[in-house]
Amino acid sequence: MEFTLRTIAPYDAWQWANELFEQRDYYGAAEVLEHLVRTSTGPAARDLSQVRELLARTYFHSARIDKAIDTSRDLLEREPDNGYAALLLARALERASRHEEAAAVKSRARALGVS
Repeated sequence: MEFTLRTIAPYDAWQWANELFEQRDYYGAAEVLEHLVRTSTGPAARDLSQVRELLARTYFHSARIDKAIDTSRDLLEREPDNGYAALLLARALERASRHEEAAAVKSRARALGVS
């Protein structure tokens, strides 16, 4: 897979990651998405919200909760009005039994119109 990742175009990598996610290959999807985050440069590096969001979801679904929390928190810091990122963070915090933190973030998600 690494050889392919080095030669694949970013859009094709994004499509591949989505396909892997849909097939429930969360580890494979995360590998592709991590590659996109790591190798993006220029204006594209600043606008990776969809990539980061899907990466947080892959971490959550593959029970890598600490990574899901970190990635969701990073996304929310970059986009404070992203209600879905707040919901992802709240659910990951709940799964980590950090209920007080989760409640505060869940309130934020509701305020942003996501529940």
